[in-house]
Amino acid sequence: MTASAAPVEPLLSIRDLEAHFQTQVGLVKAVDGVDIDIFPGECAGVVGESGSGKSVTFLSVLGLVRPPGWIAGGSIRFDGRELTALTRRELRRVRGKEIAMTFQDALTSLNPALTVGSQILEVLREHTPADGARPAEAQALEMLSLVGIPEPAIRMRQYPHEFSGGMRQRIMIAIALACRPKLLIADEPTSALDVTIQAQVLDLLMALRHRLGMTVVLITHDLGLVAEYCTRVIVMYAGQVVEQGPTRSVIDDPAHPYTRGLIGSIPRLSRLGEKIRPIEGQVPELVRLADECRFRARCPVAEARCGARIPMSDLGGGREARCVRPGGRR
Repeated sequence: MTASAAPVEPLLSIRDLEAHFQTQVGLVKAVDGVDIDIFPGECAGVVGESGSGKSVTFLSVLGLVRPPGWIAGGSIRFDGRELTALTRRELRRVRGKEIAMTFQDALTSLNPALTVGSQILEVLREHTPADGARPAEAQALEMLSLVGIPEPAIRMRQYPHEFSGGMRQRIMIAIALACRPKLLIADEPTSALDVTIQAQVLDLLMALRHRLGMTVVLITHDLGLVAEYCTRVIVMYAGQVVEQGPTRSVIDDPAHPYTRGLIGSIPRLSRLGEKIRPIEGQVPELVRLADECRFRARCPVAEARCGARIPMSDLGGGREARCVRPGGRR
C-alpha cells in the first residue's frame, strides 16, 4: 500500500481579507471577506467587472493600498510568511523580488523621464547584491532579450514613448521579472492592446511562466482570456469571491448566476444569429450594503433565502460557489 501524496500548500493564501476606502459618501468595502489560494506553478485567472475588488485584492498583497484606503483585516500568507505583519521595509524586500506586478497601462506605469534600461536597473540594484555574479547591465539586457525586444543594447537607452503599446507592455514584463519572482500578478496586461498584440503578450507570459517556473495570477474582465490561458478561475463580484474552480469545469457548468451571466454575454462565432445577453441591472454601490447576496437585485433566480449573507459552498472537485442554488439547482 503506497502512501498518499501530501497536499500541495498554497504559495499565496488570502483569508477573510478586508480592504476599505473612506469616501465622501461613506465607507466603501472594496474587498469584503475574500478567501483565495494560489498554488505553486499555476496560472489562476481572477475575473469580474470593474469595481469587483479583483485589483484591490492583489494590491493589498503587495501593500500598495494607499490612503484613503487601508487593509481593515484578514491574513495574507506568502510562502509561509504573514505579509500583513511585515514592516514597510520588510515588505519592500518582498515586493519586486519575490512578488511582482504589472499594471494596466504601460505608458502611464513607466516613468517617461527615465530610459527603459534605467528602470530595469533600478529594480535589479534594489534587490540584487552589488557583488553579484553578473553586472546588473548584463541582466537587464538579458531580460529585454527574453521578452522579445529587438536590439536590446540600443533599446535600453530609449524612453517609453519611443516604443509601441505592445513593446511597452513587454518592457513592463521585463521589469517585473528582472529578479525572477516566484509570483507574477498581471493586472489587465492586454487591456490597451489590439487582439493580435494581446495574444502575443499573453503567449509570452505563458512561455516565461514555464521557462522560469513561475506562478501567475491573471486579473482580467475577459472570461475568454481566462478560458484560453488559465488552469483555474476565481470569479469576483462586488468585493467578494462568488465562484472558483478549475477553469474548464466552471465554464462548462457555471454554478453561480453571475458566472452564467458573464459566459452568456460573450459573443460566439458559433451563434452568429443570437443576440448577446447582457447582465441586467447595475453593480451595487459598495456603501452601506445590506447583509444579503450581492447579486440578488440582478439575479434571475433570486428567492427569499438570498436575503441573508451567503457563505461559499463546497461543490467538490475543487469547486466553490456563493449561492443557495448552485448551478440553478434547488
